[in-house]
Amino acid sequence: MKKSIFVTLLILSLGFLFSSCGTTRIASFPQMYDEDPVVMLIMPPINNSSAADAKDYFYTTMNVPLAEAGYYVLPPAVTMATLQKESAYDAEKFVEGDLKKFGKLFGADVAVFTVIKSWNKSLVGSAVIIEIEYIFRSTKTNETLYHRDARITCDTSTGVGTNSLIGSLLIATADAIKTAATDYVSVAVKCNKSALKDVPYGKYHPKHGADKELSAMPEKINISASK
Repeated sequence: MKKSIFVTLLILSLGFLFSSCGTTRIASFPQMYDEDPVVMLIMPPINNSSAADAKDYFYTTMNVPLAEAGYYVLPPAVTMATLQKESAYDAEKFVEGDLKKFGKLFGADVAVFTVIKSWNKSLVGSAVIIEIEYIFRSTKTNETLYHRDARITCDTSTGVGTNSLIGSLLIATADAIKTAATDYVSVAVKCNKSALKDVPYGKYHPKHGADKELSAMPEKINISASK
């Protein structure tokens, strides 16, 4: 009886262990490998947060992690003008709609949508907490190729250490002021790089096609992004 209980507990423990382990990129994003997109079109972010400027800063920094991952990213400044001319600046209208028109207009394989759910500055401490959703949709099939729901804590501290109480209070005050006047660009860059670090490599990356067994984060993440 005791032996059977032990075996059962062992099986359950092993099951928990394997279920808690990360998965691979090919298992998490099979459609990215099937379609093998080359050209990315960044759609204007959907800003549901109280930070009015977040939309523009996220839009202008999304190209960084995608270009580094080996994709050709259509220049944001150029595409923005075209999207405004075509009355397509409000991405809310297209996030669940037919995207084939964008494939024809821009030659893009994927339309990248972001939904900024919240942008909160810490009142005590030195951090900005962002909740954001990333949706990569095919302009050929309208299918979602990559999805990520992220809660990211971005460190905005001065990074200076001290042993004195007065010094600690001064640094805490400086950090609070720095956080209150956060540079949206640097925070957006850190946020996007951290949330998209497991995007399958594109055609222009040396590891393109050889990254299938690399680890991937869960679809929903809660992480910290340091400097």
